[in-house]
Parts: sequence; C-alpha cells; structure tokens
Amino acid sequence: MKTILFICVENSFRSRIAEAYFNKYAPEGWIAISAGINPAESVHPNAIKLMLEENIDISHKKPKIISKELQEKAEIAIIVCSGDLCPVLHMRHIEKWNIPDPAQMSLEEARTIRDNIKAKVLDLIERLKQEKI
Repeated sequence: MKTILFICVENSFRSRIAEAYFNKYAPEGWIAISAGINPAESVHPNAIKLMLEENIDISHKKPKIISKELQEKAEIAIIVCSGDLCPVLHMRHIEKWNIPDPAQMSLEEARTIRDNIKAKVLDLIERLKQEKI
C-alpha cells in the first residue's frame, strides 16, 4: 500500500479534510494519513460539521504528531498549510498547497476552503491514476 501524508501544523482542519477526501476516493493501492508538527487537542468542530455535510464522519479522529516514521513511510507529502513550519524529509514528491487557515473563519467561509481542498484532492487522485506523479 502506497501512502500519501497530508501535513498541517495542528492536524485539526485542513489536513484532516484532505485525508478524509483522499481515503474516500483513493485510487487502488493508496491510502492517506495526516499529521502535524504541533497537534491540537482535537479535530476542529467546524471541520467535523463540514465533512458531515459530505457524509464523511471525522469526529472520531485525533490529531497526531508527524514522526520520522510517518515521513519515511510516505511516498508523497502534501503540505496543506503555508509550509514554513512543516519540514519534511526527502520524498519522491512534495507539494505545497498553501491553503488559508479556516479555523477562525465563519462556517460559510470555511466551506469554501473545504471545497477547494476537495478539488485539489480529486485532482491529485486523477494525477495518480494517470501516473503523472
């Protein structure tokens, strides 16, 4: 099984959403894991609400710290935040998505961020299927 690692500072919103979408639509042989350098206590309540709108329940997920082992396991790393605080080991492929932090946004504004993440994840999956990564 090949692994994609979605990275964000607190692993409570953007990376959790990206992981959930990827695992829902993952191409055969792929799985996503997410982690952060300074994990929050829990997944952000708005992330849970927004994903329930998509019939994906992430309420049971817990933010986790990015470890050397997680980085070594992954073929691909996607840094969903600005990336300045998220160092990664050398991997075959690293992308920086620079998605704004929705944690302090209204639910409506955060919904736009969620939709942007979904579009990026679906594009990533398509590129994987076409072996463009």
